Amino acid sequence: MMDDRTCVLVVDDEQLIALGLAVTLRDMGLQVCGTAATAAKAIELTQTHRPSIVLMDVRLKGPADGVEAATEIHRLFGTPVIFITGSREPETVERIRQDHPAGILFKPILPVNLKAEIERVLSRQAGRP
Repeated sequence: MMDDRTCVLVVDDEQLIALGLAVTLRDMGLQVCGTAATAAKAIELTQTHRPSIVLMDVRLKGPADGVEAATEIHRLFGTPVIFITGSREPETVERIRQDHPAGILFKPILPVNLKAEIERVLSRQAGRP
């Protein structure tokens, strides 16, 4: 299910968090095709690399947030987005849910939970239950 062709884009405005996620993903045997701190860069990297999954933080640098970036990525490319957020505010969670997220993980993210969520999304994408 997860193989070396599975490319993940990491989008988080905090460089240390993005780096930590990238290391965790590589430890899982996944390829990280890039990291982005802004919505515009996330959309650009999705167009360039066509990742299998995008890990998307809600709060990003710049005028657009992760929900807006995910909406555009979903509209343009259909790429599944797993949101990663530290916010459990009902308004934030509701905004995320309006974008048809592939999943939502709340920070701090344990590697075992990240792996399980990615495997679940990839299975669903491949048409397996």
